[in-house]
Amino acid sequence: MGLRDELLKAIWHAFTALDVDKSGKVSKSQLKVLSHNLCTVMKIPHDPVALEEHFRDDDEGPVSNQGYMPYLNRFILDKVQDNFDRMDFNKMCWTLCARKNLNRNHLLISDDDAFKIWCIFNFLSEEKYPLIMVTEEIEYFLRKLTEAMGGSWIEEKFEEYKMQLITRQQCLSVWEIIELVGMGHFSKGMDRQTLSMGITEVFQELILDMLKQGYMMKKGHKRKNWTERWFLLKPNRISYYASEDLTEKKGDILLDGNCCVESLPDKEGKKCLFYVKCLDKSFEISASDKKKKQEWIQAIQTCITLLRVRRPAPHHESRLKRREMREKQQVEQEELELRMRELQTANENKQRELEALRKKLEEAAANATDEERRRLQTQNELQDLYSVEMEKEKMVRQQMEEQVAQKSSELEQYLQRVRELETMYNSLEEALEEERQARQDEETVRKLQARLLEEEVTKRAELEQIHLFQQQTISQTQAEKQELERERLAKESALQAAMEQLQQLESDRHGALEQYEEVIKKLEDAANNTKTWKDKLTQHEGLIRLIQPGPKFPQKITNWGPASFTEAELNLREKDWQEKKSRSAPTQ
Repeated sequence: MGLRDELLKAIWHAFTALDVDKSGKVSKSQLKVLSHNLCTVMKIPHDPVALEEHFRDDDEGPVSNQGYMPYLNRFILDKVQDNFDRMDFNKMCWTLCARKNLNRNHLLISDDDAFKIWCIFNFLSEEKYPLIMVTEEIEYFLRKLTEAMGGSWIEEKFEEYKMQLITRQQCLSVWEIIELVGMGHFSKGMDRQTLSMGITEVFQELILDMLKQGYMMKKGHKRKNWTERWFLLKPNRISYYASEDLTEKKGDILLDGNCCVESLPDKEGKKCLFYVKCLDKSFEISASDKKKKQEWIQAIQTCITLLRVRRPAPHHESRLKRREMREKQQVEQEELELRMRELQTANENKQRELEALRKKLEEAAANATDEERRRLQTQNELQDLYSVEMEKEKMVRQQMEEQVAQKSSELEQYLQRVRELETMYNSLEEALEEERQARQDEETVRKLQARLLEEEVTKRAELEQIHLFQQQTISQTQAEKQELERERLAKESALQAAMEQLQQLESDRHGALEQYEEVIKKLEDAANNTKTWKDKLTQHEGLIRLIQPGPKFPQKITNWGPASFTEAELNLREKDWQEKKSRSAPTQ
């Protein structure tokens, strides 16, 4: 933290204290007094006309902090030199702000201790306005204070307090810090003097850069005698005083990168010796014990190392590291928040995509449901059609059985007529008519057989169409293959049953053919028997002849019936008849 930033924090407290109504503005008269006091304490020549000239264009009203900053930077901070007492400057600003904001009720600390805490707050606070101290710096300060009082730091207790800070944005103002320490929240069991000494020690380390202090023996340069002195270690020097009240300063040991500190063996009755070697002088010092000796040697060596590499004091460097760490964490947090927002945006987009996909799936499910309903309807229709066809097939089979039975009955009747023909010549025409009817029935049976074959072929084509439709349905609904597998198996079983029924129909057809062949055989037997009787009748009377298969040309219709004689036989018969007629005519 630079000198300007350090001064601005104290001036901000003073300016805020002058803002009585908390409007962010201060009257010009108060700013004149504040500017005069600042110039006086920082040893800057004060120009009372400059403030009026700077705000000449403004009205007579109060001036805001933003309006006062250009004047403060130009006429005061730009002219400041590091040649003034910072404690006087801080006490002047403290006096202005403590009068208004410090509540002394129930405080266990004095105003001087409160002022030291105020200075520590300005050192540890963030460089943002209004000034606040974040949780990490609060923990650092309280831990330092506890160690300075000789107490033990209780992590659980601070964690409980940190949970309370979460509701207050994890930060405290300077007056809340003073109240936190002054009320003894983290110093229970400690008396006021111990608390005051702890605050003073932390103040000396952080504000006055007193890294270590204590009594030790120092060997003189002239008389070589050993004298007890109060040593005070700062980053660039070791000052020694007559006593710890710091009223009588005896000298300084100036430190730089070329200095060194080394341990010495015991001699002249002195123990725990070490010396600090500079360019022009060397200082022999005796600590009270080995622990103190080692602590002093390590502290001095740390200061020399920091001076050699041009680095600030440990507490300044520690504060910078903590601040850099917070800034890094803040950047990481911002990056994380940005990433989270991006992820949230991506998640929202993904959710919208999933919602759209869900709607599409619902539509697809609805379409699939409709398709399934239509498929079931088609299947039911096919099953109904199949049932109707089966009923028709059953009726056809029954009709065939009835026809076969009828043909059997007719054949029996025909045989009965043939048997009657043996005894009765007059019933021969009826037998012949029955024979002709049998031939017609034979043709009917043949046509029926042909129709059955056509129906069988048609049925087989329909079954193949059903099977092809099933295959197309299975190929079109591949995604539903597993769900429709059971139904396909059912259809295949139904198809198998239909095939078995078709085979049964074929077997029935073969049976009908066998029966038809039996009927043909019976007809042949009957024809043979009839031929035997016809031959007998022909021999006796010459009126009938054996019925042979007719010619392929159209049959002739005569008095003896259709297809009884050939054309030549008919001519012979007609000629014979004419001769008989001519012979019988004279006789008459």
